[in-house]
Amino acid sequence: MSSSPSLSVSLGLWQDQPAEEALATARAADDLGYPSLWIGEMATYDAFALATAIGLATTRIRLTVGPLAVAVRDPMMIAMGAASVAGLTGRQVDVAVGTSSPLVVESWHGRSRARSATALKESVQALRPLLDGERSDFTGSCVASSGYRLRLPAPGSRLSVAAFGPSAVRTAALADGMVLNLITPASADRLTSQLRAVNPGVSVTAWVIAAVDPDREAVDRIRRAVVGYLAAPGYGEMFAEAGFADVVAYARTGPHPRELLAAVPEELVASVALLGDVGEVSARLAAYAAAGVDEVAVVPVSTDRDPGGTATLKALSGVVGLEAEGQNTRRSFEA
Repeated sequence: MSSSPSLSVSLGLWQDQPAEEALATARAADDLGYPSLWIGEMATYDAFALATAIGLATTRIRLTVGPLAVAVRDPMMIAMGAASVAGLTGRQVDVAVGTSSPLVVESWHGRSRARSATALKESVQALRPLLDGERSDFTGSCVASSGYRLRLPAPGSRLSVAAFGPSAVRTAALADGMVLNLITPASADRLTSQLRAVNPGVSVTAWVIAAVDPDREAVDRIRRAVVGYLAAPGYGEMFAEAGFADVVAYARTGPHPRELLAAVPEELVASVALLGDVGEVSARLAAYAAAGVDEVAVVPVSTDRDPGGTATLKALSGVVGLEAEGQNTRRSFEA
C-alpha cells in the first residue's frame, strides 16, 4: 500500500462564493497537473453544463460528473449527458451516482427517496450498458429503460458510487469505484474494508476539504460545511467515535444553527479535513492512504484570500506525485 494516495480535485461549489470560481479552480487543477476533476452539482450550475464549460476551458484534465442523484436523473439522461460532454469537449468523461439527500431529492425536486438503495443498485445495472453504447434493456422494481442507444459515440465512462452505509457499499462493489465524502480516516478504513471483502478490485476515492495554512475564514467555511451533518444518522456516530459525542448530542437537541456553529471546535473540523501546513496535510494524506483510500479528491476551500482555493491546490501539487496508477481501469458489471 502506498504511503500517500493519489490526488485529484473536486469542485467545492461553495454556496457563499461566486459560482464562476468553479472555473478558476478547474483551470488551476489543469495547469498544475492534477489528473482528474470531480464535478458535482448543488444549487448553481447544471453539472453537465459546467463540465462542458470546463472541458472547453482546460487542456487535458479528465472529468468525472457527479455524484448525480439517481432519483432525479434516470440512466438514459445520465448516459446522454456524459456522451454530450465527451462529444463536445473531446475529453474523457466519467460518471458517479448516489442517492443524494432528502433536501435535494424530496424538497427541491419533489421526488421520492423511497427504496433508495434499490434505485441506486438498479441505476448502476442499467447505466453500464448505456455508457458502453449498448441498447437499453433493463426492467427493475425502481428503474427501467428499454430501446434506447446513444447516437453519439459511447463515452465508455468509469462508473463510481457514492457510499456511506452498507447497502451503498455493496452496490459500489458492482462499480469501478466507490466515493466517500466528509469522512474520517477511521470511517474510511471501515467502509473500505467492507467493500474489499466483497470486491477487492474497486478503487476508493475520498473527497476531503482542504486548506493549507488556513486563515479564520477558511476554518469557519469548513465549519459551516460540516455542521449540518452532526445530527445526521451515521455521520453523528462517526463524529462521536472521533471524540465529539458531546457536540453530536447537543446537535441532536435542535439548537439554533448559530449556537450549534459556535459549539463546533476546530478539532472536529480537522477530523474530516486536510487542515494545516504542508507537513500536517501530508500526515493526514498518509492516514487516508493507511485506511485503504486510493485517491483523495481535494476540495479546496475558497476564501477572499484564496479565491477558488488555487493557492491550496498549488501547495498540495508538490506533496505527492500526481500521476495516479490505474485510474483509467474499468470493469464490466454483473446483473
